[in-house]
Amino acid sequence: MAILKIARMGHPVLKRRADEVPDPTAPEIQRLVQDMTETMEDAGGAGLAAPQVHVPLRVVIFHVPALRSDTGEDLPLTALVNPEIEPLGEETALGYEGCLSLPGLTGQVPRFTRIRYRGWTPQGERIEREAEGFHARVVQHECDHLDGILYPRRMTDLTSFGFTEEVRRALQEEGK
Repeated sequence: MAILKIARMGHPVLKRRADEVPDPTAPEIQRLVQDMTETMEDAGGAGLAAPQVHVPLRVVIFHVPALRSDTGEDLPLTALVNPEIEPLGEETALGYEGCLSLPGLTGQVPRFTRIRYRGWTPQGERIEREAEGFHARVVQHECDHLDGILYPRRMTDLTSFGFTEEVRRALQEEGK
């Protein structure tokens, strides 16, 4: 396994639609997922998309720690190949997001509150799940990377965009 270099905002690989993976069980996909997992853990992220490590393929990984879960349960690491997302309703919610490709920055992003997602595991198993809250947010964020979209493009009010430590400090002073 290896820790991969993370592409930062402005790099062309983050601006294009990623390619479909013809064989989710291919050894190179399994190796990519292992390297992405090590990279994400090293960087302290909740998710990572293959384009973020300079690989323009439709592969994402994510996990939901119990502290961020609506159910209070940990959702272990999930790897999705060729994922698809379907909103379950029109309701959206604002929430602060960060991104390993925009280090040190955060902003409020509207996301669907409930989604259904599906895709394949690197072992060839079909996954189909419903998600809400942070789980739904992280899946939407990572899948956006597969379409060349970084979260600032989803923001509706850029006054919430800023350096994480400054935004956190301001929110604490406001009592939020």
